[in-house]
Amino acid sequence: MTAIVIAGAQWGDEGKGKVVDLLTERADVVVRYAGGPNAGHTLVVGQNAKVVVRLVPSGILRPEAKCIMAQGMVVDLRVLCEEIDALAARGVSVEGRLVLSDRAHVILPYHLEVDARREGAATDAARIGTTKKGIGPCYEDKAARRGVRLGELLDPTLARARIEAACAAWAPVLVALGGEAPDPVAVLAAVRPYVERLAPLLGDTSKIVDDAIRAKKNVLLEGAQGTLLDLDHGTYPFVTSSSATAGGACTGAGVGPTRIHGVVGLVKAYTTRVGGGPFPTELHDALGARLRDVGGEFGSVTGRPRRCGWLDLPALRYAARVNGMTAIALTKMDVMTGLDRLAVCVAYDTPKGRTEELPLDDLATATPVYRELDPWSSALEEARTIEDLPAAARAYVTLVEEALEVPATLVSVGPQREATIVRGDPFASR
Repeated sequence: MTAIVIAGAQWGDEGKGKVVDLLTERADVVVRYAGGPNAGHTLVVGQNAKVVVRLVPSGILRPEAKCIMAQGMVVDLRVLCEEIDALAARGVSVEGRLVLSDRAHVILPYHLEVDARREGAATDAARIGTTKKGIGPCYEDKAARRGVRLGELLDPTLARARIEAACAAWAPVLVALGGEAPDPVAVLAAVRPYVERLAPLLGDTSKIVDDAIRAKKNVLLEGAQGTLLDLDHGTYPFVTSSSATAGGACTGAGVGPTRIHGVVGLVKAYTTRVGGGPFPTELHDALGARLRDVGGEFGSVTGRPRRCGWLDLPALRYAARVNGMTAIALTKMDVMTGLDRLAVCVAYDTPKGRTEELPLDDLATATPVYRELDPWSSALEEARTIEDLPAAARAYVTLVEEALEVPATLVSVGPQREATIVRGDPFASR
């Protein structure tokens, strides 16, 4: 029994939903440790039926799993209640299974307005491309020590004091952006119905998670976004506002690093990103459009089309290092079937010379060095072992493993749960 972290190795959208859903067959507890409703995890159940979760951990579809929304998250209470209702409509109950940290910070109406107005006012070059869900401003309040935590909303006096202080801080910002100063009374009134509904779900999630690990249960910690969007380790300033790497699991879930036994890196067989920022391997041609269409590369939260490009091995090596990956899950291999041309980035040319490392600070001006590979045309969806794959697809998997020096324990060959090659158990004792 062990605790493992699932971390995206690219710019997010690597297929966490499916992988977490698969791994929860073995998990007793599933913990979401960072981010907010800007991260949508798409789960495919039945005959291509899709369920999108934005806040609730992906393990919610497994009736045996306990799901934790930990203190590293920021939570829009309205969105969470709508998500719980949508799950109930599908026959999925969260009662007795979902616990929400009383220390998680709350996304409030003024966070949403600030986020939207900032993005609208920014120039094209400066626009981050946020989902306008209030994530960044909420984390700003957290860092400025004026944020509102869920448990504090149960105390009307304390909640009003906190919200009044935050409204006073944001008032000049909103006015400068063309809005109006937020009204603390209106803010409290807007969230009160949701607070009353969610109050029974609140708890000390840090202790729950640590108790589960001490009891030798299988604990799965899932992040949001990906390594290259991490606030410290990503393509700053075009990043998210939280710790998307595996290290964020400790602070976000409230457990020590000695409690973590392994890290599974999510690697999509090609690369995508949304919003602004450098993306050297981006394809601006028909190949990029094909990857987008066949891969369904449209945001599960916003519907925005994702930018698509070739796999970036220097970026993956960087992600393997900063996350301490012990295994990878390679997703969307099936999308690569039938390409006329197949290439991967193996190095970069920079003003300082050629490098096989990711030139993070010079990424906007770096030139990718590509290696051409043999494409394949045979469908992969029925493959259940590596030997079932065509030779060129097997070589692709091996190339990624050797570049990262990390084994691929899962290889996804289709959107359905069963369309997966399983080569090892991440929960196995080490």
